[in-house]
Amino acid sequence: MTSPAPPVLSLRDVDLTLSSRAGEVHILQGVSLAVGQGEAVGIVGPSGSGKTSLLMVMSGLEPATAGKVVLAGEELSGKSEEALARIRRETIGIVFQSFHLIPTLTAIENVAIPMEFRGLPDAAGRATQALRRVGLGHRLDHYPGQLSGGEQQRVAIARALAAGAKVLLADEPTGNLDQDTGNAIIELLFDLKAREGATLLLVTHDRSLAARCGRIIEVRDGRVSEGTVGGNP
Repeated sequence: MTSPAPPVLSLRDVDLTLSSRAGEVHILQGVSLAVGQGEAVGIVGPSGSGKTSLLMVMSGLEPATAGKVVLAGEELSGKSEEALARIRRETIGIVFQSFHLIPTLTAIENVAIPMEFRGLPDAAGRATQALRRVGLGHRLDHYPGQLSGGEQQRVAIARALAAGAKVLLADEPTGNLDQDTGNAIIELLFDLKAREGATLLLVTHDRSLAARCGRIIEVRDGRVSEGTVGGNP
């Protein structure tokens, strides 16, 4: 009998406590969950509940105060910043509400940068293919300021996926877009997730959007609860 594949991401009894002028603030408390390769997970909850902090801990951008985070078989606690950066480069792609493109670089250069850091061959060729997959083959040499908001977000998605990320973290990726453009970006994310076989963790305030994922994680007062929903994974 074949053993089940280990989760691509797991958290066990994770706490995140940050200091403030008023004292310690408990952002996350006792969070435990496991996410399998290829899953789509919607993360919902009220503003300030800890959704973005949860993504930051998952990616190693914010170290957990206590507990264990394992990403693609590697435990994040105790790792150096250099080691964490390597794990992120090799494992995850992050798409933010703000596009975080470098304004002085063209679309193809923005997408190629993470691959160049990894030393992957033919970064420009891979970037070209990634941009074509998101419908921007005709905008390779345009700068962010020459692109619409939806096009900039497509560049950010291409950058996240170009190096073969196993896990895609999306934090309110349509928050700065109009409804029609936002809907198109969401369709693109789910289409790419299906085609690339990546795991998608999607932070959203829109429960109907979260319901398109195979699972929903609700964050409230730093704690999580889970539910399974119908929809298209």
